[in-house]
Amino acid sequence: MDSFNAHIEASKGRYFDELCTLLRQPSIAAQGVGIEETALLVAQRLERAGARVQVFRMPGAAPVVYGSIGAGPRTLLIYDHYDVQPPEPLDLWHSPPFEPALRDGKLYARGVADNKGNLMLRIQAIESWLAATGDLPCRINFLIEGEEEIGSVNLEAFCHHHRDLLRADGCLWETGGVNALEQPTIMCGAKGICYVELVARGASYDLHSANATMVPNPAWRLTWALATLKAPDERVLIPGFYDRVRPPSAADMAALASIPLDDDALLADFGIPRFLGGMHGLERLKTHLFSPTCTICGMVAGYTGEGSKTVLPSEARAKIDFRLVPDMDPAEVVAALRRHLDDHGFDDIAILEHGHEKPGRSDPDSHVARAMATAIRQTYGQEPVVYPTMAGTGPVYPVCIEPGTPMTSGCGTGYQGTLIHAPDENIRLDDYWTAMRCMGAFIAAFAA
Repeated sequence: MDSFNAHIEASKGRYFDELCTLLRQPSIAAQGVGIEETALLVAQRLERAGARVQVFRMPGAAPVVYGSIGAGPRTLLIYDHYDVQPPEPLDLWHSPPFEPALRDGKLYARGVADNKGNLMLRIQAIESWLAATGDLPCRINFLIEGEEEIGSVNLEAFCHHHRDLLRADGCLWETGGVNALEQPTIMCGAKGICYVELVARGASYDLHSANATMVPNPAWRLTWALATLKAPDERVLIPGFYDRVRPPSAADMAALASIPLDDDALLADFGIPRFLGGMHGLERLKTHLFSPTCTICGMVAGYTGEGSKTVLPSEARAKIDFRLVPDMDPAEVVAALRRHLDDHGFDDIAILEHGHEKPGRSDPDSHVARAMATAIRQTYGQEPVVYPTMAGTGPVYPVCIEPGTPMTSGCGTGYQGTLIHAPDENIRLDDYWTAMRCMGAFIAAFAA
């Protein structure tokens, strides 16, 4: 490991420049911007590391980059993605989102934390390992997609058609880092998601608001429909929504009880006085990880610019995501939502589907998770905090659960102030190098 770490130190300047090159290339899946160009950059970087690379294309889908390197009795699958969230609102960035800026030890750019930083450091760690030792002690396969930020809408089909490429003894997931208490974490699952858009329509074009006496207002129509979805106590009111929710097991609750509570640190970071319903401690953690959600992600209707404009909008839209837990099914949630709206007299409101993913959980005592725990102890000098699942979503189900591959997070740059999906997304540069060293320790532990 001394030679491995020395190679990282000697390569920091070049590695930093490579990361910035990737960050300068926009790759916004939601807008179809820069996807092909970024896939090419990723494929070329894997090839420079010595990987055998295939770029898979499906009609209407972002390229999937697959790379394989090394040999050994065990195979590690690494899942990452090269697409990023839209950077808007641009006026809230302190530097342009696709011009990486280093300020006070932090590197700012869209995608630096989610997920280009983790993607690049893992490839660079393999290069340093090969430079230090000559070969890898296991086979490492990279599965890198370009649609994660829009729900991995085509990845499930890819996984079904290429099951042979997914076979592995363990999977390193895209995420990793430390929690709000600066403790390194391991997560062994993800919630699912069902993302929809509700659309209410009125007149064929925007009207003068004087016509509100006789012309229906779709903004009000949509508001009334949204009000039927959720009660003030946060309970979702769609019939059957909770029917398939798997309650946490005794083992789940024991795992939660072992997690240090970070309520005060989170409240301070979020800038709020209390959590919903006054939850705190174990109750808050249980709800956060094991309960489904219904969230209005955005609404638009009529005029929302500066000053006033007396307008009766012709259309109103709301984007909603449902975070799902085992054993919920996204298709069933959409069907239940349609029935609910129809039963409340809102059969005129359209539902547009923007992607879905099933939830997935893995064994926290698997070999790959234990290898990550070993690597974290060696690198951070701390015991990892093990979370049975993460509150966010990713394509864990088709990549890991269906093929039967255990997963772990780790070797990442995440921290509480990273601002993923928000303006001024950033990583602490020291975390980047630490995660790279952790990747080397993880390779050794996984292969052992």
